[in-house]
Amino acid sequence: MRHLSALVAVVLLLSVTPTPALARQNSPGRRLTTVDALKQFPGYFHLQNVLLRGEFTAEGGRVTFRAAGQDMPVELADGAATLDGPVEIRAQLVDVGRLEIGDPRVPFSDGRTPERWPRPGEELVLHVTGVTAAQPATMPSIRALALEPWRFDGQKVTIIGQFRARNVFGDLPAAPGKARYEFVVRSADGAIWVTGLRPKGRNSELAIDSRVDTSRWVQISGTVARERGHVMIEGTMFADAQVPAATASADEDTEPPAPVAPLEVVFSSPTPNESDVPSGTTVRVQFSRGVNPATLTGNIRAFYAGAAPDAAPIPILQSYDAASRAIVIRFPQPLERFSAVRIELLGGLKAFDGGAFAPWTLSFTIGD
Repeated sequence: MRHLSALVAVVLLLSVTPTPALARQNSPGRRLTTVDALKQFPGYFHLQNVLLRGEFTAEGGRVTFRAAGQDMPVELADGAATLDGPVEIRAQLVDVGRLEIGDPRVPFSDGRTPERWPRPGEELVLHVTGVTAAQPATMPSIRALALEPWRFDGQKVTIIGQFRARNVFGDLPAAPGKARYEFVVRSADGAIWVTGLRPKGRNSELAIDSRVDTSRWVQISGTVARERGHVMIEGTMFADAQVPAATASADEDTEPPAPVAPLEVVFSSPTPNESDVPSGTTVRVQFSRGVNPATLTGNIRAFYAGAAPDAAPIPILQSYDAASRAIVIRFPQPLERFSAVRIELLGGLKAFDGGAFAPWTLSFTIGD
């Protein structure tokens, strides 16, 4: 009966026609963020439309954008101009190393050459399309925390937002990995993490790993914290809340959302073609962005190299670590000594936002 009730809840949730305000909140749109987050998670934000707050600086003829002591070079689009003082900018993040030489989206640079092309994450540029003067935030809200978290760092705040479970919509690049309970809250203007707080109200506990309760609005109290690009509230109080009246967002526009970036492998252990790997090894594969855990089943296989085409795969146990965006593969039995092992990740894997994944293979050799 419990499973049947959950299924009915999902069907009812999916059958509800969202209000315009909720529809905006479920679209990719423009992401409110910080320069620090862009540097920490370039793969997630690459070619994404973003909104940031800070100030322009100029040195040696080069314009940069600065916020909370973090700088990033900018390229101004036609019609965009710098302003003095605090500003709010609309831009697109370009990770040059993820583009090919000759791609028209590659920003101009005096020092870059085809012989020394940057690696992913090595050269980041903000392609600025709009600039407006901005007044620094003084009252805590999800929008203010997403754009200027340094103004509230260490302060106790109370905010209201839509419950988004454990980032099941991919509103943010990765989990802080600080506590057992971590979930996202969002308004029409942005999203932040809540850590260390069980999502349990007076009458019910919200499902943290599914979309069943993501139509609910909640009130959160706690202390604002920043760490490695994450903006979070270390929670102390959780309560149900009413849906706020729809208000027009200052950053709403008609610009289409950026195309969904592909999912890529950025690291593996063992490394490709590594030898003398222990027979009891655990394989770890880290991705550029979060993976949709529902796509793991049936898309990870292990074989001994040279096995017959109809040979059974090596039994594996697989799990997903959302905090580090990594698949962990364990083997119930030690692998055969001096054997070559091949791990296959199939194209059915998807990013949390539906981004495609090209099939990928890892080969290594077991030692003594």
